[in-house]
Amino acid sequence: MAYPSHWEADVVLRDGTTAHLRPITPADAQALQDMHRKQSETSVYLRYFTYKSSLTAKELERFTHVDYVNRVAFTVLRGNSIIGVGRYDRLDDPAEAEVAFNVSDEYQGTGIGSILLEHLAAAARENDITRFTAEVLPENRKMLTVFSDAGYNVARHFEDGVVMLEFPINPTEKSREVTEAREHRAEASSVAGILAPSSIAVIGASRRWGKLGNAVLHRLVESGFTGSVYAVNDSALEVGGFMAYGKVSEIPGPVDLAVICVPRERVTQAIEDCGSHGVKGLVIMSAGYENVDGLLEQRELVSLARANGMRVLGPASLGLVNTDPEVNLHISGAAVTPAAGNVGLFSQSASMGMILQGVAVQHAIGISSSISSGLRADVSGNDAMQYFEDDPRTELVAMHLESFGNPRKFARIARRLARSKPVIVAKSDLLGRRLPPGHSARIGQAPSSALNAMLRQSGVIRVRSVEELMEVAGLLSIFKAPAGPRVGVLSNSLTLAEVVCDVAQARNLNATAQREELDYTAGQSVLLPALRSRIAALVADEQIDSIILAQLPHPGISTEAVLGVLAEFAAQDKPVIAVLPGHVDEKICGGVHHQVPVYISPTAAAGALGKAYGYRQWLDIPFEPLVEPEGLDVQGAADYLQELAGQVNGTELLELDPQQSARLLGYYGLEFFGSTVVSTADQAVAAANELGWPVVLKANDPDLRQRLDLGGVRLDIPDEASLRANFAHMSALMAGYGVTSLEVQSMADAGQACVLQGMEDPLLGPVVSFGLSGDAVNLLDDWAHGVPPFSATDLAQLVHRPRSSARLFGYQGLPAVDLGLLTDFITRVSLLKDNHPEVTIANFAPVSVSAHSLSVLGVKLKIGNAQQRTDSIRRALRS
Repeated sequence: MAYPSHWEADVVLRDGTTAHLRPITPADAQALQDMHRKQSETSVYLRYFTYKSSLTAKELERFTHVDYVNRVAFTVLRGNSIIGVGRYDRLDDPAEAEVAFNVSDEYQGTGIGSILLEHLAAAARENDITRFTAEVLPENRKMLTVFSDAGYNVARHFEDGVVMLEFPINPTEKSREVTEAREHRAEASSVAGILAPSSIAVIGASRRWGKLGNAVLHRLVESGFTGSVYAVNDSALEVGGFMAYGKVSEIPGPVDLAVICVPRERVTQAIEDCGSHGVKGLVIMSAGYENVDGLLEQRELVSLARANGMRVLGPASLGLVNTDPEVNLHISGAAVTPAAGNVGLFSQSASMGMILQGVAVQHAIGISSSISSGLRADVSGNDAMQYFEDDPRTELVAMHLESFGNPRKFARIARRLARSKPVIVAKSDLLGRRLPPGHSARIGQAPSSALNAMLRQSGVIRVRSVEELMEVAGLLSIFKAPAGPRVGVLSNSLTLAEVVCDVAQARNLNATAQREELDYTAGQSVLLPALRSRIAALVADEQIDSIILAQLPHPGISTEAVLGVLAEFAAQDKPVIAVLPGHVDEKICGGVHHQVPVYISPTAAAGALGKAYGYRQWLDIPFEPLVEPEGLDVQGAADYLQELAGQVNGTELLELDPQQSARLLGYYGLEFFGSTVVSTADQAVAAANELGWPVVLKANDPDLRQRLDLGGVRLDIPDEASLRANFAHMSALMAGYGVTSLEVQSMADAGQACVLQGMEDPLLGPVVSFGLSGDAVNLLDDWAHGVPPFSATDLAQLVHRPRSSARLFGYQGLPAVDLGLLTDFITRVSLLKDNHPEVTIANFAPVSVSAHSLSVLGVKLKIGNAQQRTDSIRRALRS
């Protein structure tokens, strides 16, 4: 077998640093010997059950010459040094292989063993191996822990002084959970190391005012960073009061983080120098990577950095902010810094990062930290969410996204994070439809509403602008999401109160104006106690979930004093917010003031409350995992698809014939009504006799075959005479549309015709779409979309979301359809799509559902060469 380059991966270790994993080659012999010679006697004994000071030439040849099928070995490298090796050898039973590991003493405890096990298991499954065995000495507790903690069902017994282990390597729910938990800890740790370094080197620190390196160095110092700061400039002795070093490797102490501000042509050299000095993380603020050459160079510099243990933020990153007083980190090209608070910010391009931080300052939003990924060559929004989830100072997450790297991983992390902290995402309708300059991402082909469905399934609060992002963040940074839609409105103008109620109603809120308007004419000394009493009563009212004070300016009444009263209620759960239209005081025009969310328009206030209530509705729905139906043979389907893949050339798609489709769908317990294409009446009669009477006659055309109104379908034909008459009439009619053949199919029970489609989207992966046949989907685009894997709730919402779905539940006297059969059918199709990316297109139309039956009347399946899935069981950084 040729060298399997698709097995290569950059990985994050438990300590947050990175390494490169790849299959072993004969050229690795010396590096393997070097690693062995550095090992302690104990480590060598535990691996080989004896001590040997070096490996023999014969052993080196055996260990480094593998066929990548029956014998596979992976190396984990830091720079040019091997720091871990894992291998399997197929045994006499072709479904079984023996596995073994060896991890450098220096890197034991960093999770290399578990990473190697995941990648070996993935490679073994590709080669039709289903079980691993291992022999481990009882005193090798670290290696025993690797196996026992992997989530597999490990059987063990003691034989001749050795612990014998055996376990199946097909992924289990437990092994998936273990992998995700380890991935989470490692990625969170890697971002934490960037946000809380003990020492920073600014490469490109400049004496000249206006230069990026000058601004970064000064802001870093002015922010009161608590660690060590080093200036790197190869043409100066001193910069900003700091001794200047010619390069990072000349710095006498360790450097945790390097900030690169040099021109693009010098970045690679700077990374190489950082790698040799043991730097742990990089912030690349240098720009110029927006063209095609820049994309290639991005990949090269990221590979170089990861191979040397470093994560990369950038290129073209705005920088980092961490307001933790124990860190006080401000590495940023922005001139303003938001105050300390509980909001975690994430942005991509530097320009959007500046806007985000600027609007945060305008709205007085306090942040815990801010991360700008720039062109997102390495550290992404997924990494940021992994960090924010564990950060005790971050209570909600606000993100602006311009592109997606791994949306399915985003959905998985966001769904988990949103259960404990709100996640607000500003995205344009073009996200996933176009590629921002300098970004390496896939372009989606599914409808844009499919991406919205993915965000909705994940519990993400989706907004359309940075301003709306901060309006919602301002509310949720102070209060929990309202428990219900009922809003009590206080105002010194009943007209304004009614306007607020009307706007709230349009945001799915039930707002009620209080009967008496606030009397501002009595003076401030009378107003404030009355206001306090009225708000306290609404807070205590179980029929009210949130309170809005809508106030017009009034002479003699201090808005600051009024907000001070509202601030007294910030410690309780019900949101208490202010709408201040007509106020021109810049200190109060929108944002968070005195612990009070303030809005300058009823639309903004109701919009923020509506988004927050929508999030609470998502939280209140219990997560129910989807129960896998009986009768699935996932491995059988995978084997058959592998057999069919031999007929697929390059990027072409292979459309399966009816027999192939029936066999593939059979592995998932799915059946469909067969049909026969005919050109003569005699052929039609013969087909009906074989299929069974009564029959349906259809136009052999993808559009006309469902158009009863155009004569493309004749239903419930009972006998030969009727069939011949219908065939003659229909053939003449269809000739006018250029259709020269018809199709005969057995008649199914009458029911509601539905459409179910599945596709493998380059951006989202598997997408499943559901709708009701006819004008609902053809003219009105009345689809519901979802991205597997589904929960039971996701599946129910997919069926209920189309506006025309009312016809499924008893409409105008018609009986309701059997929802159990329909959900079972959609479940099986969603699992087929989620498990097998080779199934590129799966169309089921029409699907007739009645009160007691479900009939699939049309199927089209196309398969292709599946790309390596970005959500593989094995841990790997996005390339």
